[in-house]
Amino acid sequence: MSSSFPSAPVDALPVVVIAGRPNVGKSTIFNRLVGRRQALVADTPGVTRDRKEGQATVRGRNIRIIDTAGLEEAAPDTLYGRMRASSESAVADADLVLFCIDARSGITPADQHFANWLRRQGRPVLLIANKAEGRQGAAAAMEAFSLGLGAPLAISAEHGEGIADLMAEIVDRLPPTDAPPVQKNTRRLRREQAESAEGEVEDVRPPGPLRLAIVGRPNAGKSTLLNRLLGEERMITGPEPGLTRDSIAVMLSDDEGPIQLVDTAGLRRKARIDETLEKMSVSASIEALKMAEVVILVLDATLGVHEQDLQIARLIEREGRCCVLALNKWDAVEDRAETRQAIKDRIEMSLAQMRGIPVVAFSAMTGAGINKLLPTVRRAYEVWNRRVATGALNRWFEMMIERHPPPLVDGRRLKLRYITQAKSRPPTFIVFGTRTDQLPEDYQRYLVNGLRETFDLPGTPIRLLLRASSNPYAKS
Repeated sequence: MSSSFPSAPVDALPVVVIAGRPNVGKSTIFNRLVGRRQALVADTPGVTRDRKEGQATVRGRNIRIIDTAGLEEAAPDTLYGRMRASSESAVADADLVLFCIDARSGITPADQHFANWLRRQGRPVLLIANKAEGRQGAAAAMEAFSLGLGAPLAISAEHGEGIADLMAEIVDRLPPTDAPPVQKNTRRLRREQAESAEGEVEDVRPPGPLRLAIVGRPNAGKSTLLNRLLGEERMITGPEPGLTRDSIAVMLSDDEGPIQLVDTAGLRRKARIDETLEKMSVSASIEALKMAEVVILVLDATLGVHEQDLQIARLIEREGRCCVLALNKWDAVEDRAETRQAIKDRIEMSLAQMRGIPVVAFSAMTGAGINKLLPTVRRAYEVWNRRVATGALNRWFEMMIERHPPPLVDGRRLKLRYITQAKSRPPTFIVFGTRTDQLPEDYQRYLVNGLRETFDLPGTPIRLLLRASSNPYAKS
């Protein structure tokens, strides 16, 4: 079993939905099937709020697996009501529903109620009795026959018991399909595509969708933005801050191809993170940021730039990801010209290493201006991947040194000989010379700013590495 992007389009894969009341182990089953800890798991009921999707190869069959929030009776306008509506929407599109119960707790009225509801949906259902460790648990699982959904499959997702049988049952109950596509040798593909202009190996990932993450402080409108981009109520939204707890990945496409879009939990200052579950959420958000190629940093335009926003931007820069600044709730801003200038000044002053970062103002709630976001993301992505020809780079380098020679250090001038681009993603340059380890930071900034302006590299992180030439006459 493995989890990866299949060759087939995502929409063409069979959909397996995991459903059940809270705290029966749905996310643990999800993690077992996708082969990694992708969904947050805790003893607290109701950890999962939004549908979380994963892709896996089970017994040679590529499938989509969806983990859902716990099914609970609640008014439609409440948080739990919105969570249930999201789960019901997932069930409606399922090729197979894994209805999960807790064998240790026995059959509850909620289990009975939702089993009756599932029978009316007309979807294929596989009944799973989780937490059925040992002989006693397997015997307790037999109580699930009373739900009228067929023979229950006793498993223990936490301990891995019965997972192989579960995979076999899933494949047997899915609609028939053609033979699975042959997976390409991605390692060989990397080698074939990785030759740079200088003949060095370039750091190239296998073909796939653009990886895009949405990050920001709580209640900035990240989930509302994702829903607007998708054109559906995929994520649970509301006035309550911190609704999103896990990193949720979805697929969409624009005119230039597929995009894997990840919504993340709000990032707060460490001093305010005191609960284990929130620490797990923040860790998942940071991991999603590190795995992304482009990061959308969402700001509440009515509040301006907060210090925490700058901390998140600095994290994006340290990880070498390209960034687009998204000013949400723009429709609620009264003096737009003054607000935009204030945000621009704060960014330029505090994030000199990301000078020229692209900014898009919009309202995720109304959709006004949202059409500018993905084209801006694509342009930022192009800059992040840009390579500069060695000849043009060294002509520029000679001009920069002639205009402003390196300073004297201990009465001796540093000699900078030439520059080359080592890689892109982000653009990374190496300067060769003598005693380069003594080159002052302000002169390094002078070179980085020149690279950004001359070769049109706005907003993207630029790495400048220094290498000293060896002296053959130095004493050993």
